[in-house]
Amino acid sequence: MAAGAAGRVELGFAEEAPAWRLRSEQFPSKVGGRPAWLGLSGLPGPGALACARCGRPLAFLLQVYAPLPGRDDAFHRSLFLFCCREPPCCAGLRVFRNQLPRKNEFYSYEPPSETGASDTGGSVCLQLKSGAHLCRVCGCLGPKTCSRCRQAHYCSKEHQTLDWRLGHKQACTESDHLNQTAPDHNFLFPEFEIVTEAEDEITPEAVEMEDYSEVTGSLGRILEEELDSMARHESKEDHIFQKFKSKIALEPEQAALPG
Repeated sequence: MAAGAAGRVELGFAEEAPAWRLRSEQFPSKVGGRPAWLGLSGLPGPGALACARCGRPLAFLLQVYAPLPGRDDAFHRSLFLFCCREPPCCAGLRVFRNQLPRKNEFYSYEPPSETGASDTGGSVCLQLKSGAHLCRVCGCLGPKTCSRCRQAHYCSKEHQTLDWRLGHKQACTESDHLNQTAPDHNFLFPEFEIVTEAEDEITPEAVEMEDYSEVTGSLGRILEEELDSMARHESKEDHIFQKFKSKIALEPEQAALPG
């Protein structure tokens, strides 16, 4: 949910979209799948994408295209969010920002085509124009290589083992197109485009406090004391979060986009 002028916000909704709309050259905002990297060089390495708690590779959760008006160096700007999805951890979160001027070595100066004429179906490109190879499992930088075929690239030993078990063992020496095909490893989140719409001016309804009048005895008094204490010590972050919750309650199906 991005704040706009005069209190207006943009609401983000996750919707199905053709594959071509979710590629880097379309500057997408999306949830799940492999990251559509903006800058095609200088990507974060495996060390930066490992959970600080359990050490496992983080999974790509979403990205938001968020250019900054008036900033020549941020004509194109995307934010990438990664998370740990390995139970019982599920604790790691990491955000990366990438930005480019309008004139750059990766994309045309003119806006991208809004047609799918160049769509090639469900093929997967695991090598960037810069020459960097991506992991077959997660789509992040893949410095490791299969010692047998020297074609499959991985970010980590964990993902190399996962891919080996799910088909690479058989396909290792049989295909010259490993960079265009990759099985579903069940590691990625389902992929959807984030479509934004401007929210109409709506006055949020007052959120009523839950009535605890029927709660009796010492438990009721303890709850009331805790609530009073929390209200007295509410931090700035708590206030912002409550305001955020009240705003998204108007459209429960929206995705939350950073401002």
